[in-house]
Amino acid sequence: MAGNTTEPGRTVTSRALSILGAFDAEHPKLSLSRLSARAGLSLATCHRLVAELAAWGALARLSDGEYVIGHRIWRQGLLAPINSRLREAASPFLGDLYGATLATSHIAVRDQTFALYLDCVSGHSSVRVLHTSGSRLPLHTTAVGKVLLAYAPPAVQAAVLRHLTRITRYTIVQPGRLMEQLKEVRTNSYASTCEEMVLGSYSLAVPVLVEGGVVAAIGVVVADVNRFRQRDRLLAELRKQALGIGRDVELRSLASARAV
Repeated sequence: MAGNTTEPGRTVTSRALSILGAFDAEHPKLSLSRLSARAGLSLATCHRLVAELAAWGALARLSDGEYVIGHRIWRQGLLAPINSRLREAASPFLGDLYGATLATSHIAVRDQTFALYLDCVSGHSSVRVLHTSGSRLPLHTTAVGKVLLAYAPPAVQAAVLRHLTRITRYTIVQPGRLMEQLKEVRTNSYASTCEEMVLGSYSLAVPVLVEGGVVAAIGVVVADVNRFRQRDRLLAELRKQALGIGRDVELRSLASARAV
């Protein structure tokens, strides 16, 4: 349980933070009663604070009545130093990636059980996508998401496997099949999807490494299955730009450390 304290003596700020802290990889969606229990708040207090947080955009209410973290928190998260540094470092490389492939190009990081898109580059002829900078999509539905999921902690993988929602008829919703794909991602250092998020779209993604660890994933989305079959060329370009982003982030981090 995220919280087990009682209300007396707690500030409004601590109560609001306990509500936000109730969400984690194991609990990406919560009902009001579950939020109340996990935050250690009475149902009445929780209801009032949840309404205020939802009005501000920190929480969002789903059609089934459960709550999730809202878009405004996601946008604030983009300002975190690592995300800001990644966006700055990735920008020119994403431009080069788009220039070389003419495919929608993007970079994403993991936000609990979602892929959070930091930046996206596309053109008039690019395939239609459902994401823009600041969007979040389920990890199991996209190539960048599968890369991030493959290198995520076991608890995160387990949470995702329990909630494999179907977006299209091609979305992988069988836990065993997805685990096999994640194993292949770790072996081959890339992930792919075929119409799993949007019908008629195909995606490839590779990890971005900083000091040996996976901090992000970059990917491309194409609409022409024949272009998608040119996997080796697309992967070569993806890996080239991922290497450049990782090196740039390391240099920025080193420069920042020296300036302190």
